[in-house]
Amino acid sequence: MSLITKKIHELSTMLSSKAISSVELTQAYLDNIKQDDNHTTPINAYITVTPELALEGAKQADTRIQNNTHTSLTGIPLGVKDLINVKDIPMTCASKILTGYISSYDATVIQKLIRNEGMPHLGKLNLDEFAMGSSNETSYYGIVRNPHHREFSPGGSSGGSAAAIAANLAPITLGTDTGGSIRQPAAFCGCVGFKPTYGRVSRYGATAFASSLDQIGPISKCVTDASMIYQAMAGYDPKDSTTSSNTVETITNSKDIKGLKIGLPKEFFVDSLDSEIKEQILNTAKELEKQGAILSEVSIPFMKHAPAIYYIIAPAEASANLERFDGIRYGNREVADILSETYIKSRTEGFGPEVKRRIILGTFILSSESYDSYFKKAQQVRSVLIEEYNNVFNSVDLLLGPTTPTPAFKINEKINDPVSMYLNDIFTISANLVGTPAISIPIGMSQSQLPIGLQLTARCFNETTLFKGAHAVESLFL
Repeated sequence: MSLITKKIHELSTMLSSKAISSVELTQAYLDNIKQDDNHTTPINAYITVTPELALEGAKQADTRIQNNTHTSLTGIPLGVKDLINVKDIPMTCASKILTGYISSYDATVIQKLIRNEGMPHLGKLNLDEFAMGSSNETSYYGIVRNPHHREFSPGGSSGGSAAAIAANLAPITLGTDTGGSIRQPAAFCGCVGFKPTYGRVSRYGATAFASSLDQIGPISKCVTDASMIYQAMAGYDPKDSTTSSNTVETITNSKDIKGLKIGLPKEFFVDSLDSEIKEQILNTAKELEKQGAILSEVSIPFMKHAPAIYYIIAPAEASANLERFDGIRYGNREVADILSETYIKSRTEGFGPEVKRRIILGTFILSSESYDSYFKKAQQVRSVLIEEYNNVFNSVDLLLGPTTPTPAFKINEKINDPVSMYLNDIFTISANLVGTPAISIPIGMSQSQLPIGLQLTARCFNETTLFKGAHAVESLFL
């Protein structure tokens, strides 16, 4: 088996035993990235590849391994979504407006993983511009393609992060999840995508889309790999006031779910759900029941309002967060005769259509005429949704359902239909609104040979139970 197809827990054992070197492993990934770049239809997962930096990091990792000062992640290459700051490396957020910007500092997750753990940095991964999209078609640096079928979308916004895993262009990647942007592309590409509890992983150094919803998490080849990198990232950070001081639990590889109560929300199994996905999800649930899980139907009535809540709160927060991109302090500047025209021209030329759409919508929502009718009311409904989730988790340990309503769709199929595009996140949005951890696990392929993802959700800060359920699901398809 080729090195680049192995999971990171397997690679960790090989590195520790000195069966391979980090330089050898890192070079194998760099070679595969270059090979894909030369493909007639490249996947385009990376915006910036950093071969010199990666190999230097690999050499340092090998020294640590030789001196026995390494961790389980030392020497394993990492791909990073290009809205997370890595010092001295360009960060674009896949937008023209950040042309020429070089990060001046490390995000906390980068400090932990690259600096402390010793993971070589392969490069910055493509995404929907400023993480606004569900298809990775809004990037200024070109669309990303699904490795399973290159004419199909890899999902978004972390499309590059998911495609890189599926195409063996990285062994582990980081994404961000605001409304499903880790889980949805993971489902489309047949990977594991994990969104931790809000506040469990520091957001410091990740460019904000919607501050009350964003969360950094991994996309990986398997559940064990996701848990490994999660435990290295998680924890309180004084640089991020929203992080929790709760002790980070040790995740085991247990898949014993005997007595585990799993709820199937009836709001997930709606008419818009693809029949193949529904059948595969329900068959998987029955298999879990055979392993000792206790299944029940549950209801979260306000879940049906989640897309409406999200598409009020997220654009409102985005319009405020993106005010800083004005062409003055950094990035692309379009000079005009007067300052106000410079602002307007820089933002008009720098932002793409989807980002503009959400800024305009968010600005309207936050206007004095609309604030009470939209933003305030959305926050009130969000509170009810949180209460409903809390009530459901008094009777069940996990929620089980589909990650996406359909398998991957074709590139250009929905780009001109924003509402249809937004509804791709119909099953993932709720976890962001209530802050719960959620994970997408691949459970086979559709008849058209496109991956299907199953989503599990747990109570806040109960990642232990979430991973136990995820291991049980994954074991059915190994």
